[in-house]
Amino acid sequence: MRSTPPERLSWPDVLAGLSVALVLIPQSMAYAELAGLPPHHGLYAAGLPLIAAAFLASSPYLQTGPVALTGLLTLGALQSLEPLGTVEYAKLAALLALVVGVARILVGVLNAGWVVYLMSHSMMAGFVSAAAALIVASQIPGALGGAAPIELGVLQRAWHGVTHPGEWEAAAIGLTAFTIAVVVVSARIHPRVPGVFIAATVGLAFSVSTGYTGVTVGEIPSGLPPFSLDLPWEMLPTLLIPGLVISVIGFAEGVSISRVFASEDQQYWNADREFLSKGMANVVAAVTSGLPVGGSLSRTSLNRLAGAKSRWSGLVTGVAVLAFLPFAPVLSALPRAVLSGIIIAAIWKLVWPRDLVRVWRISPIQALVAWVTFGATLVMAPHIDRAILLGIALSAAVHLWRELKPTVVSARTGDALMVDVSGVLWFGSAAALEDSLLEQIADEPNLQRVVVRCAGLGRIDLSGAQVLRDMVDHARRVEIELTVTDVPDHAVRLLSAVGLVSASGTGSAQES
Repeated sequence: MRSTPPERLSWPDVLAGLSVALVLIPQSMAYAELAGLPPHHGLYAAGLPLIAAAFLASSPYLQTGPVALTGLLTLGALQSLEPLGTVEYAKLAALLALVVGVARILVGVLNAGWVVYLMSHSMMAGFVSAAAALIVASQIPGALGGAAPIELGVLQRAWHGVTHPGEWEAAAIGLTAFTIAVVVVSARIHPRVPGVFIAATVGLAFSVSTGYTGVTVGEIPSGLPPFSLDLPWEMLPTLLIPGLVISVIGFAEGVSISRVFASEDQQYWNADREFLSKGMANVVAAVTSGLPVGGSLSRTSLNRLAGAKSRWSGLVTGVAVLAFLPFAPVLSALPRAVLSGIIIAAIWKLVWPRDLVRVWRISPIQALVAWVTFGATLVMAPHIDRAILLGIALSAAVHLWRELKPTVVSARTGDALMVDVSGVLWFGSAAALEDSLLEQIADEPNLQRVVVRCAGLGRIDLSGAQVLRDMVDHARRVEIELTVTDVPDHAVRLLSAVGLVSASGTGSAQES
C-alpha cells in the first residue's frame, strides 16, 4: 500500500471540490436548521472548517461539514438550554463545537482512535435507524408548510403537523415532494448529477417568480463569518458529555466509508489523523459561529466519483463556500420546504430497520442491544446522547455476560474424558469453569484420565490459570489424572508459572 496519498492539488481535485460545493451549500443550510440554528450558520460551518480539516486529513476523499446526524445530536444537546434560533442558542452551538473539537484532537494526539470501536454494530444499527426516523419526523412540519409549537419535542411536533391539516400549504407540500423526487432521481441517473443544487435552484426561482408567501430561509448576512470567542463558558460543564458523545458518534458516522475507499484504492488511512482533522475543523467552526461538523457519507462518495485525487479537494470545497458567502443573501427567498425535502431525501433510506431484523436472525442477544437502543433513542429524544450511552453500557453488559461462562464440551472415550474449553478464562468466568469440570467429573463413573484442551481459549488470566491448577490437585486427590493440553502460545508463560505446562508449552500438568 502507498504510504501517503497524493499531496499536490490537481485539476481533478478542483473539479471534485466544486462539485461537492454545489451540494454542500444548500445541504449545510438544511442541516443547520435541523440543529435548531438559522441556516446561514451552516454556511459558516462549511467554509473555513473544511480548509482547516484538509491540512490534517488522512483520507483523500472524506468531506467535512454539517451532517444530519450531528445536527440532530446538536439539537438534542441544546434544545432545553436556550430557545431555538436565538443568538444565545447559536453561541451554545459554537461552544459545543469547541468541546467536540478539543475532544477529537485529544483522541488523535493520544493515538486513541480505537475508541470508535467501543460502539458495537448492533448498538449503532439501532441508534442510526431511530435517529433517521427522528430526523425525518423533525422535517414533517416544514414539509407540510405548518408551524408546530417550537417547545414541543421532535415526535410531538411531527404529530402536531400531521394532525392539523388546516395548517398545510399546497405549495410547501409540492416543493417538498419535488425536491425529494429531484434528489432521488438525480442520484439514480448518476451520482455526479447535483440533485440538491438543482432542487434548490428551482425552488428559489419558483419562490422569486411567484412571490411565494410560505416560510422561507429569511435574511442571510453577507460576508465572511464573524470570528469570536464570546461564548457562554459557564455552560461548559453541561456540554461536556454531549460533546464527548458527538465527538465519537459523529466520527464513526463518516469515517467508515473513507476507510472502505482507502482499502479499495490501496491508499493510506489513519484514524488518529482523521480525529485530528475533524477536531481542528470543529475548533475553527467554534470560533466562526458555526456548529459541530463531521464527515459526510454522501458528499464523500460524490467527491470520489467526481475524481478527487487528494485531501485538497476538501480545501477547494471550503474555498468555494467562502467565495459564495458575499452572495449568500440571494438565498433568503429559498422556501424552507426545499430544505426539508433535502434532509428527507438524504436520510429516508436509513429509517427502515433492515439491519435490526437481520441482527435478530443472526443473534437474539445482539438484537436486544439494537432494539433497546432503537427504542431508547425514540423515547429519550431530544436527549439522544443518553440513549447512546445506554446502548454502549448494554453492549458492554452483554459482552461481559457472554464471557462469564466459557463453553465446555466433553466426550467420553473409554476411561478418559476429553474436555474442550473455549471462550475467555478470566477471574469472572473461572468459577463457572471450575463448577462445570467438577460436575462432569462427578457424573462420569470409573474415570482414569481427564484431558482439558485449551485451544479454543482466547485469553487466560492468573485466576483462570489458578483454577486449572486447583482442578489438577482435586483430580489427583480422587485418583484421576488431569492434564492440560493445546495451550495457546499467549498463555504458555502464565500456565508454566503455575506448574501446568513446561515453559516450551508442551507436556501435561506437572504434579508438585
